[in-house]
Amino acid sequence: MKDYLDGVGGRPIQPAAQQGQAAYGVKGHLPRRLRKILSLADFELAARGYLPRPLFGYISGAAEDNTSLAANRTAFERLKFCPKVLVDVSRRSQKTTIFGETYSSPFGIAPVGISAISAYRGDITLARAAKDENIPAIMSGSSLIPMETVHAAAPGTWFQAYLPGDTTRIDALIDRIKTAGFSTLVITVDIPVWANRENNVRTGFSLPLRPSFRLAVDGISRPRWLLETFLRTLVKHGMPHFENSFATRGAPMLSASAIRDTTGRDHLSWPDIARIRERWHGNLVIKGILHADDAKRAVSIGADGIIISNHGGRQLDGAVDPLHVLPQICDAVGDKTVVMMDSGIRRGGDVLKALALGAQFVFVGRPFMYAAAVGGEPGVRHGISLLRDEVDRNMAMLGVPTIGEIDGGILA
Repeated sequence: MKDYLDGVGGRPIQPAAQQGQAAYGVKGHLPRRLRKILSLADFELAARGYLPRPLFGYISGAAEDNTSLAANRTAFERLKFCPKVLVDVSRRSQKTTIFGETYSSPFGIAPVGISAISAYRGDITLARAAKDENIPAIMSGSSLIPMETVHAAAPGTWFQAYLPGDTTRIDALIDRIKTAGFSTLVITVDIPVWANRENNVRTGFSLPLRPSFRLAVDGISRPRWLLETFLRTLVKHGMPHFENSFATRGAPMLSASAIRDTTGRDHLSWPDIARIRERWHGNLVIKGILHADDAKRAVSIGADGIIISNHGGRQLDGAVDPLHVLPQICDAVGDKTVVMMDSGIRRGGDVLKALALGAQFVFVGRPFMYAAAVGGEPGVRHGISLLRDEVDRNMAMLGVPTIGEIDGGILA
């Protein structure tokens, strides 16, 4: 573990073409703490030793018995590849175009809440790394840096909103997002109420975080996080607040009494999305779809895209894994809207399996958050390069030169 955190040992990596490591090595040696990070899973191991227990538990945990969390991974493991050999793949490309933008890879960074308390300026870190690597990042509505600041630092970032409970505040929030310059709005629709996240209670996490002896001990036991992220944030930017849940500033992150106003969503319905469609003239994406009927409804109100997702297993435990329903939903609406997917993707092979079943694009959340915590922007770029190299390598071995040639034929 010390090697992960302090960079003890390890040797400079060679360029990706020589060593199969991240392409970041072409531009210079990786920071010492990243040299033994060889996969996205390695970031999770490193983050466990870096982050205080409540924060690591918040990111890694899911709802109730973690049934859906586990199923998201099992779904990918069940699928097997059936490669074709002696195909000229010397000019392979994983470039992908959605919403008129061409990205370097068919994956992006999913929204992760309160990222600026796990990684210094986390929202900016994730967005800048994504922009530098030419993939999209979705900024979370549960973020601690104003959306205007993030978009200015990384134009082209998408914004994900949790809808407030009343029409007036919904309209004001949509207008603020528009004024901030975002062109793609992602509305997460699978949170009528908050999930039963027992793991948060067990690890001492709450929203907002409340001062306690246990929290203090957790912070002191992680001195790098305490100094490089938390205290550095307080000194340079003051106490973090929930900045983007509404059109106005929300509650402070660390508070003994403030209660984050996230209730009152259980009455929201499709007419509310239709109203937003009328008000919002950019790309509209509906996230949290698991049923073909809902996908059809999203298309009928004019959604430009949908993200098939069970919230990484963090909402309804026992909800079907997105990979299972992906083909059915693609059959229903794949020719009418951009079908994307998240939840459970950890390897380049997972990306290709999702594309083979009909997804046009996928998103990855937790691993990139761990990368930001452990290594900042270089860590996120390293994670992107690792996943990109895996996609490239697997495309070569499967005999598919371009993303457009990936279909169900690569699966057994």
